[in-house]
Amino acid sequence: MARLIETATEPLRKVDVDLVTVDLVENALRNARYEMDEVLFRTALSPGIREQHDEFPLIGDPEGKMVVGQFGLSIPDFLENFSGTIEEGDVLLTSDPYSCGAAISHANDWLVVMPIFFEGRIVGWSSMFGHMSDVGGKTPASMPTDARTIYEEGVVIPPIKIYKQGVLADDALAIILNQVRKPDWNRADLNGLVAACRTAGRRIQELCARFGADTYTSTLEALLDRNYRAMKALLQMVFKDGETLSFTDYICDDGVGYGPYELKMSLTRTGDKVLIDLTGSSPQAQGPINYFINENLMRMFFGIYMITVADPQILWNDGFYPLVDVKIPEESFWKPKHPAALNGRNHGIGRVFDLFGGLLGQTNPDLLNAAGFSSSPHFMYSGNYTDPERKGEWFQLYSIGFGGIPGRPIGDGPDGHSLWPSFVNIPCEYLESYYPMRIERWETITDTGGAGLHRGGNGVEVAYRFLEPGTIAIHDDRWLTYPWGVNGGAPGARGRKWIDRADGSTEILPSKVHDVHVYPDDVLHFVTWGGGGWGDPLERDPELVALEVRRGLVSADGAREYGVVCDHAGTVDAAATEELRSAMRAYRPDVLPTFDAGPPLETILERCEAETGLPAPKPPVAL
Repeated sequence: MARLIETATEPLRKVDVDLVTVDLVENALRNARYEMDEVLFRTALSPGIREQHDEFPLIGDPEGKMVVGQFGLSIPDFLENFSGTIEEGDVLLTSDPYSCGAAISHANDWLVVMPIFFEGRIVGWSSMFGHMSDVGGKTPASMPTDARTIYEEGVVIPPIKIYKQGVLADDALAIILNQVRKPDWNRADLNGLVAACRTAGRRIQELCARFGADTYTSTLEALLDRNYRAMKALLQMVFKDGETLSFTDYICDDGVGYGPYELKMSLTRTGDKVLIDLTGSSPQAQGPINYFINENLMRMFFGIYMITVADPQILWNDGFYPLVDVKIPEESFWKPKHPAALNGRNHGIGRVFDLFGGLLGQTNPDLLNAAGFSSSPHFMYSGNYTDPERKGEWFQLYSIGFGGIPGRPIGDGPDGHSLWPSFVNIPCEYLESYYPMRIERWETITDTGGAGLHRGGNGVEVAYRFLEPGTIAIHDDRWLTYPWGVNGGAPGARGRKWIDRADGSTEILPSKVHDVHVYPDDVLHFVTWGGGGWGDPLERDPELVALEVRRGLVSADGAREYGVVCDHAGTVDAAATEELRSAMRAYRPDVLPTFDAGPPLETILERCEAETGLPAPKPPVAL
């Protein structure tokens, strides 16, 4: 465990803090967290961080508990697994999930952790990780879809001091950068992560100078305690004492032919506390889709869902952790045994939110969300230019796709959106300027959102025309199972991928594949999935459906899923609509299902090849 070296001998004192001070410090921390983002965006080189913002900041209290941040890492778990001293000016770095207690979850994420000192005492921590577009390994972008061990996924950095008392460990960094394909990107991105953490450190020191270190740290305790009290009340409002709720969803396959992987979550409230239990989930995957998550991160995801749904204005933090117990079985999808491959864990991260939605919504279906774009699918393209002006020069792209957000109690799900609220699209102009490709199409796909009183968001089709030979890789999911609808809403459409070759042939691609060779004038069609619908489609305003027909979001045929009869120009036939809706009501159950995930899994597997052009995966087996 880490040992802090403090030069001050007098401990910090707990003092009373007024509400105005709490408000001032809270908003200063919020601003510092966003300033961390901006510092990184302005110094990073990789498009994944600079353009799409694939990074996650955090500011912690003296023990490392998160006070403000964007979810996805755990300082206490890092510190628990770091052996050595930590002094002022040190900056710590790792990319090894197995050596930091799963504070991060795959080797592409480089985690920087920095202590914040004031007058010789530790007053907090700043931390940030970003997804490096390449960390070496056997395939560009370092995400081989057939990996069986983490050793195939690139350089794995143990917890080290990349700066020791302010001095850069040049030799260590040189060894690390020698393993990657784009060392200039990695160096710039790492510098940005460090600069962002140092920026947060300065802001905390300014707060301590303004209010005093005792007042600052006491304010952090007040913020943590506020979330504890808020969560304690929420748990009693939402869950019955002694009642157990369970929900199951799936990851379609693991990239090496096995699937679907069953992800089961149960929750039981006993008194003031709840237990989240992942027992019953599939064993660890043979392919790289395992999501190595620790108990603290599961608590974090639970708190994000609960607190932001109940009161989005609250600055959520780790204060509620004592109220949530977590059970994660060993050698399962959620806690694989070293050296299991981890690079495709993005599907599991997203599915956590579908699981919480399906679990918590059972207590109040009116608050239930449908399943949506619960992943961040990756597309990679790389090669060497053959153009005489740039002959031999290496190019490499890593990008994240968007899809349909689920229908919700408050309204429709957005079309073509990211799972993560801070992620943004890479502009087509950027892609066409920096890479040998043309974007032939970037549009939402009609009828891919599930029908409902509130429509699920549509998926997106991006058509990439390649101008240079190279290889591509894809990480995606929901090609087999459906994103479920709720409260009578229909499921969203599945995703699919194919290449129209320059010779006129068509090649259907799996959702997880790498080292696929492409050539000039080949066109990849990257189609993502839609969100499930919310509520009875027959209750949706026919004129709203007609407006969406005119906008190309719903087709005239798709309008009939809502019981709406209209022409392709979006003109409603009111009499025919009323007749169709009456007939549809007569042939359906009186009570609509709470969840609609489409056909039974057995049927989906039987129809798999006929419907998708891909063979059905084999049932997962324990290693």
